[in-house]
Amino acid sequence: MVAREAGVPVPAAGAVSIAIDGVSKAFGSVQALADVDVRVRAGEFLSLIGPSGCGKTTLLKIVAGLVPADRGRVTVGDRTVTGPGPECSVVFQDFALLPWSTVQKNVEFGLLLRGVSPGERAERAQRTIAKVGLAGFERAYPAQLSGGMQQRVGLARALAVSPRVLLMDEPFASIDEQTRRVFQDDLLSLWSEERKTVVLVTHSMEEAIYLSDRVVVLSPRPGRVHQVLEVPLPRPREGGDVRATAEFARLVDGLWKILRKLQ
Repeated sequence: MVAREAGVPVPAAGAVSIAIDGVSKAFGSVQALADVDVRVRAGEFLSLIGPSGCGKTTLLKIVAGLVPADRGRVTVGDRTVTGPGPECSVVFQDFALLPWSTVQKNVEFGLLLRGVSPGERAERAQRTIAKVGLAGFERAYPAQLSGGMQQRVGLARALAVSPRVLLMDEPFASIDEQTRRVFQDDLLSLWSEERKTVVLVTHSMEEAIYLSDRVVVLSPRPGRVHQVLEVPLPRPREGGDVRATAEFARLVDGLWKILRKLQ
């Protein structure tokens, strides 16, 4: 696959596309999603945004195989999703760390479940911990870390298993704005290196525009695809002044106008 614009790395060799076809989901009498169709390109960074309760997180969990769809189908690469698979890792909003385990053991956890040998587990965990900027904290416990550092541990755990798809459910929602911006840049740097397929659920219009290749706007419940927006901002974006440009402001304002009409 050829990069779409100068300076953009091509998708990693193992990157996969995601096809969401006619997905519907109800919880009792509440219809959460109705006939959702989305295509995520291999190596793409795509965000899901919409009014509260529109089914963003439910859709992410269906892609991850954590929640079954009532109707429709999700395909990750060449596998039809019927449950959790090795292609996907999920980063949760609440970190979901094991409080009794060190950073090292938390990051090793997914590798342990996959039967990776102790020596390889330790090596891969240490390498990933360094990649997310936490070298030296391997023996620390979650309670000894800031919220931003805990979220880095969650990201490291997800990356350690070398997923082809990274699914992120509002990973920056509970950290302060300064840390959030730093984390966004770090995430973009990691994504630029490996170019995995990423699907991000967010409530932040600025975050969706800053990080994404495209933004999928879902309608109020039951969630349907209302609009798909291309984000033509050049890459790389991290470390620059993209947020200060008129084009960034125009794109955020355009997204806000769409969301306001859906309220």
